Amino acid sequence: MKRSIQHLSILLGLSACAFNVHANKQCPPELAADAPVIANSVEQADINNGALSFDEINDHGEALFIAKFNTCDGRGRPETTGGGDKRAIPVLSEEGEVLSAGQIAKLRTSAPDADACAGCHNEPEAGGGGDFVANVFVLAQALDPVTLSVSPEKSNSRNTLAMHGSGPIEMLAREMTTELHAQLPGLSDGSHTLTTKGVDFEVEISAGVVVAAKGIDTDLIVKPFHQAGKVISLREFSTNAMNHHHGMQAEERFDLNPAKGFDPDYDNDGVERELTIGDQTAISIWQAQLSTPVQVMPKKRHERKMVKRGEMVFDEVGCTSCHMPEMVLNTRDFVEPNPFNPAGTCASAVDGCPDYSFDMTEQGDKPRLKKGKNGTAIVRAYTDLKRHNLCDDEGPGAIRWFCNEKLAQGRDDQDGKPGTEFFLTRKLWDVGNSAPYGHRGDVSTITEAILLHGGEGRASRDAFAASDVKDQKALVTFLKTLQIVAQGDEKDHD
Repeated sequence: MKRSIQHLSILLGLSACAFNVHANKQCPPELAADAPVIANSVEQADINNGALSFDEINDHGEALFIAKFNTCDGRGRPETTGGGDKRAIPVLSEEGEVLSAGQIAKLRTSAPDADACAGCHNEPEAGGGGDFVANVFVLAQALDPVTLSVSPEKSNSRNTLAMHGSGPIEMLAREMTTELHAQLPGLSDGSHTLTTKGVDFEVEISAGVVVAAKGIDTDLIVKPFHQAGKVISLREFSTNAMNHHHGMQAEERFDLNPAKGFDPDYDNDGVERELTIGDQTAISIWQAQLSTPVQVMPKKRHERKMVKRGEMVFDEVGCTSCHMPEMVLNTRDFVEPNPFNPAGTCASAVDGCPDYSFDMTEQGDKPRLKKGKNGTAIVRAYTDLKRHNLCDDEGPGAIRWFCNEKLAQGRDDQDGKPGTEFFLTRKLWDVGNSAPYGHRGDVSTITEAILLHGGEGRASRDAFAASDVKDQKALVTFLKTLQIVAQGDEKDHD
């Protein structure tokens, strides 16, 4: 069932006293009358030696996701940026003006900007997406001094996406990455097209090295998280977000990281081991086991007929060329950690993270991933996990709605300037209840979202615009059947 406030309160209570955990936090003397929200951490060794069950790992992961962290937990990062770099403690005037470099305790733009992950990821339940009010200001978190501005010159305003189905998505990206890398050996210098899961990626090779790529970075790692496709795994996503939004620092990125000097209190907030390796495994596993979005069919025959027609129109106008209805996973298991994780994020047993796995078709929240033949699984996410140019060239009638960001986010082909090949193909399997739309969440209807497509999506957009209104309505009705549903509610679903 949908996670209730009472259910979440019980989880937070369990996190403080239940199962085999390590009590590693307490309030400083001046706050002795209070207590951390998550006083106890789990250890990775206990996850891998079977001391903790799958359900116990999930309960702890969910507790971390919905916890409103406080000072005793280690919330805040007075001497570090949201990007994890060192900075000075800020000096403020009596009016609250920033007089010198540093981090304000809480700030909507540069962050820390939220008390809990679920503060933004909450629609239609914890782990879901967020309204426009929950937008994050990407890149502002790395500024020093911090910024009070929400202007596009300072940051990119991005809407919060739902995490449901993210386990299958991460595994799909891993398999695609592995298949792409396997095609590289022996390729001659020049242009090549590499194909994985039916998706083509054009690459340019020089001296045996990929020097240019379309729709993907030159490392040929499919990065399925963040709208610009820059994050490899749930673990990397969570480790970054914990530091950025809450000032909660994972020991694998800070305490145990030689690049950070093995500093047990890198942000100098007085708390060590704010998030253990086991904690980060737990929150990653919990997100990976969230229910898979499904198709919710209407009851009436004529409405079902309309949905079927809409699905046909979706294909006829060419939407499926990027929003691929389904892909096949070779495995049904989610395996943590991701071997392609970057430095500072656990990637293997060498980092202290031995593999932990579970069957996504048998374990986790319902509805679950659908089984395929011969041990495979079917991912009906309506995406190709590829970045696309959705912007027309400048000129009369050009559509450039999705090209309005002024800051580049570390893309290796942009030379420090924002470009057009920016956003991953949006997963549509939850589009029926994930409004608002667009990377900023500033598009209110599905029809508008379609009509704002330019560039590589222009032909499909024009075909939709030229369609009969009945067919347009059928297509939109079909998309509205793709939803995140309440836990265990699998009736009338595909």
